[in-house]
Amino acid sequence: MGSLSIWHWLIVLVIVMLIFGTKKLRNIGADLGGAVRGFKDGMREGTDKPAEAGAASAPQVTGKTVEGEVRGKTEHKA
Repeated sequence: MGSLSIWHWLIVLVIVMLIFGTKKLRNIGADLGGAVRGFKDGMREGTDKPAEAGAASAPQVTGKTVEGEVRGKTEHKA
């Protein structure tokens, strides 16, 4: 009595399909698959970054003025 048989799960599946409809369940499945795929890609990129971070960790000075700094200086003088 404590465990659920295959018939219980089939009845639950039929009820869920009647409530949500197959189109909505298909969309939910596609969204879930896309989320899992995005998570896997993010994890794969996360493992690649430490190797690249060592080479690009030193900041490069280009001698260019940032636009936000110029505005801040001119607003205080005015």
